[in-house]
Amino acid sequence: MSMSLYQIMYISTVVGTVTSQQCAAMAQMSAINNRRNDVTGLLLFNSRRFLQVLEGPKDAVDRIFTRIHADPRHRAVVKLREGPIDAREFGEWAMAYDDPARPSADLKDKVAALLVQAGPSTRAHFIGSADLHRPAA
Repeated sequence: MSMSLYQIMYISTVVGTVTSQQCAAMAQMSAINNRRNDVTGLLLFNSRRFLQVLEGPKDAVDRIFTRIHADPRHRAVVKLREGPIDAREFGEWAMAYDDPARPSADLKDKVAALLVQAGPSTRAHFIGSADLHRPAA
């Protein structure tokens, strides 16, 4: 029996400042909740914006997105893409985030490695976002 998979990709802006420790804690919590709901994906955070893909059963993905949308730590939540998918682009839960105090020059490489299974349009969104926030040399 094949269960239908659903995907939502969104971008949002953080309210106030989120430290890398807070981000790590948030990501860890999300990973636990998402695993329980059979939801996987990718989270990219660069101290100002979250770019995330959620994949899994439609009701679970919708429920998580609704919770994120209502979370006061996010504003300007914009859904970039949503719809049924044939297979997960991210088999496991993956995340990449930059420490605002020490932005990593290799964020783009980290993201590229996580995107090996992803489709071209998903890749373009994330690589573009990682590019945007590369620290000035």
